[in-house]
Amino acid sequence: MTASARKDGMSMLVVDDEVIVRESLEGWFTEDGYKVDTAESARAALRLAAENHYDIALIDIKMPNVDGLELQARLGEVAPDLTVIIMTAYATVETAVSALKAGAYDYIVKPFDPDELSHLVRRAQEHRSLQSENLRLKHSLETVAPPVEIIGEAPSMARVHELIDAVAPTDATVLIQGESGTGKELVARAIHARSPRRYNPIVEVHCGALAEGLLESELFGHEKGAFTGANYRHKGKFEQADGGTIFLDEIADISPRVQVELLRIVEEKRVTRVGGKHSTPVDFRIVAASNRDLREEVKAGRFREDLFWRLDVVPIELPPLRERQSDVPRLAEHFLERFCKSMNRKGLSFSHEALEALQAYHWPGNVRELQNAIERAVVLGTPPTIEVSDLPHYVTDKTGARPSSGSLAEMERAHIEGVLTQTEWNISRAARTLEVDRGTLYNKIHKYGLKKPEHA
Repeated sequence: MTASARKDGMSMLVVDDEVIVRESLEGWFTEDGYKVDTAESARAALRLAAENHYDIALIDIKMPNVDGLELQARLGEVAPDLTVIIMTAYATVETAVSALKAGAYDYIVKPFDPDELSHLVRRAQEHRSLQSENLRLKHSLETVAPPVEIIGEAPSMARVHELIDAVAPTDATVLIQGESGTGKELVARAIHARSPRRYNPIVEVHCGALAEGLLESELFGHEKGAFTGANYRHKGKFEQADGGTIFLDEIADISPRVQVELLRIVEEKRVTRVGGKHSTPVDFRIVAASNRDLREEVKAGRFREDLFWRLDVVPIELPPLRERQSDVPRLAEHFLERFCKSMNRKGLSFSHEALEALQAYHWPGNVRELQNAIERAVVLGTPPTIEVSDLPHYVTDKTGARPSSGSLAEMERAHIEGVLTQTEWNISRAARTLEVDRGTLYNKIHKYGLKKPEHA
């Protein structure tokens, strides 16, 4: 029975001139629920592809008369949506890489482990499903997806809006700098959403949340056996972002060794997986972000100057909320509407005194801290009005509201101490609220000499 005669399941075409390979693969994948046809030559494969629909093709690269590369090209004309996986011997890996450049999904080296091949085919199947879903979404995205909204009309934010509008249609690399909680991730998403790459993924990587070895594997991927636990080949974030945008948050936290590899990838647009010998071309756009001044990091010798200049093509500086106090009421109303809707709490509004208190506070945690304060107020507030008493105590404490002097470090210390108090010194909860990893929070606690109260 041919694949065209079957109504359900994924269909597969196996092309190999060795009978034992064809029969083994047919048996394996039939047991897995696939509908499998086999062909001993390129001519037979083209005939089957013209008569039937196949989702996936496993093609041996070394065959008499017409080899796998040429067959791949011809199948592309007959069945342009076919997902091709190349089977190759070790001696012809470079040829297999050529097949990837020509559009093959991936390759596997003979002799292969059945489990590894099944895993690869499952990933190819998922890839096809995602492609189909992306095509469906692409037609409706413009009318269905809400735009990424960045709220702010203060003069300092007007410049941010201008830069987003100017850089979004290009492929220029963007470096967003600003304090924690100012909305760097939101700006990155807005740039992607307004770019020609918006139909492809934006892949987000929080560089400070992973140890060096894990970050390398996450960013660049790894080959099977590259390290203990690497049971399968893994595509890294750069490969996952192919055609789209990769957002590297807190990029100042990456180690010097990862900085070297990142510089090479930015320059060459090619990725070599950990444990791999061959590089893969990748089409991506980088948007990076840091809550530390990268120029100062370069001066201190903690960040490579050559990498900085590669990233700082279009810099965007996000102002802290205390420098745009006029935006606080509108932001507060925005969060109030959002949380009332998500919590099904109707009829809530701010009292005049509550809005005044919100606008008077210095917001060391910026927009993220304001969002947390409004969420708390929606939970505790009694309709119809959110009063000053519904706001966090540190917002309404007159001794801490808008200090006339004080360094940024002092504000950060006060904010961290406030969050720790609010979470009763639960480090995991406090780290999630501050959106940092536990190690960073412990370092801040040590830096500022914060002590856990005996009763906490």
